[in-house]
Amino acid sequence: MCLDQIAEVSKALLTPLIAVITTYIAWQQWKTSKQKLNLDRYDRRLRVYEEVRKILSIIFRDAKVSTDDLLKFRTSVSEADFLFGAEVPAYIDEIYRRGLNLWRWNQEYRDSTQE
Repeated sequence: MCLDQIAEVSKALLTPLIAVITTYIAWQQWKTSKQKLNLDRYDRRLRVYEEVRKILSIIFRDAKVSTDDLLKFRTSVSEADFLFGAEVPAYIDEIYRRGLNLWRWNQEYRDSTQE
């Protein structure tokens, strides 16, 4: 084989080689962005979990809850619909409803004992 033939073969192989390398780089970028998305979603889910823990600890510690605490809780977990399946937002709604009931019952008890 002469040098001209080697040069022609090299030119012919260069384009597919560049395509393979480019495809590999694109695949690696896709994997990296997918991992970043999972990490971001984990951080958001962890914040929702911490807010649920916080409101439940207030309720268990004090056996009462304020409407400010409930509104703050409701606002801070508003992303749950997008981050979880249907079970978690339903559980959060139940916590909120029961918290409101607890607040109402505490108000009624306080009013009845102050008369």
